[in-house]
Amino acid sequence: MGCFPCFESEEAAQLSHVNDCDRKREEQPMVAPPVEKLSSGDDRIRTRNDVNEKKESLGPKEGSDFAISAHTFTFRELSYATGNFRAESLLGEGGFGRVYRGRLETTGQVVAVKQLDRNGLQGNREFLVEVLMLSMLHHPNLVNLIGYCADGDQRLLVYEYMSMGSLEDHLHDLPPDKEPLDWNTRMKIAAGAAKGLEYLHNKASPPVIYRDLKSSNILLDKGFHPKLSDFGLAKLGPVGDKSHVSTRVMGTYGYCAPEYAMTGQLTVKSDIYSFGVVLLELITGRKAVETTKSHAEQNLVSWARPMFNDRRKLPSLADPKLQGRYPMRGVYQALAVASMCIQEEAASRPAIADVVTALSYLASQAYDPGTCPTSNNRPGGERRNRSADEGGGRTPALNSDAETAHNWQMNGENTSKETSANVRQGFDRERALAEAKIWGENWREKTQAKANAEENFHVASAIG
Repeated sequence: MGCFPCFESEEAAQLSHVNDCDRKREEQPMVAPPVEKLSSGDDRIRTRNDVNEKKESLGPKEGSDFAISAHTFTFRELSYATGNFRAESLLGEGGFGRVYRGRLETTGQVVAVKQLDRNGLQGNREFLVEVLMLSMLHHPNLVNLIGYCADGDQRLLVYEYMSMGSLEDHLHDLPPDKEPLDWNTRMKIAAGAAKGLEYLHNKASPPVIYRDLKSSNILLDKGFHPKLSDFGLAKLGPVGDKSHVSTRVMGTYGYCAPEYAMTGQLTVKSDIYSFGVVLLELITGRKAVETTKSHAEQNLVSWARPMFNDRRKLPSLADPKLQGRYPMRGVYQALAVASMCIQEEAASRPAIADVVTALSYLASQAYDPGTCPTSNNRPGGERRNRSADEGGGRTPALNSDAETAHNWQMNGENTSKETSANVRQGFDRERALAEAKIWGENWREKTQAKANAEENFHVASAIG
């Protein structure tokens, strides 16, 4: 699905003066620096002998104390790298323009080259925002910007090549010979994407609101390692006593948070809503908006939200392409997280750190379809053992090991019926968030204790 403005394109924020971003942010949008301030390809030719020594200061990479350099390329270099932008090299097309696979002549590195469509909806300001954002932001779950080209009227961005394409490529409109993503991979992708968003919200200073989170903007490297891409619509978040950033509404239909679409007031919780939509895509296999379906089923959130109030319908939310190969308890827990993220009220949505905690736990619970029955999708949803359903197939306060699940099953009929009734009456969203935090915290504590035990063992061995 292409990216388009919900209403109009906004004025891009000036990102080169971060310290001034809290001064009259809402009253007067900041103006981006002129594109001529970026080094052009001609500049690079004139200073070719100094290119390998002179580096732009682009901010420290997380966990390191050195600066990352973004190179400037000539249009001729990138044209050669992509075979003159031939059709065989085309990887995809979006609101910015076309993306081509290329190989740099000087280093032999395989790259993705994104060429601005000069007649497109997104222009120079989005190009500048992306260059400046990715120059400041570095994280394992954000795509790495290698360089750019500002040669004449040409605007191109050069990224690391993501060999597995986008999440959208693996979820929707699959060819008959392509295997769908398994449950473990889906949770791994969800957790990784959440970590990238957590970096933007909690570790970048000032915080960054991504504003265009969707399945086509989550790229996948080897091993389905996810990275967020396309930062042309990103905005610096509110600082100080500001609660939001006022801006024209931008994004992709189906992913925009309702309060942002109606008021233009942007917060980090707007990204949380978009993430909830992506998580629903991973669980259900459906698109955020699917016009080929009936009117009631076209919008994913509108279709899924009523089912959260009827536990009997929850199994029908799982992607049929999985053919029942998923843990029912894991599906319930993932749906609980998604349900929290797509709350109508922004204040009711969880912080991204809590989402990361919950999804990291779910991603750590490897599911083996060979050891579990594949009857999750049969009619009636859960006509397996009734006591097993009430003990493990829903969203009670579950710890991270099998013993806790067994203990819950033995807690007694009254407790089981009470919690089961809560689920049937609808997802208790505050409880779902609290339970998600418990899953993740218990898992994290257990992992840390194991690491500490191993470290103590090695120390004792060395002393002995």
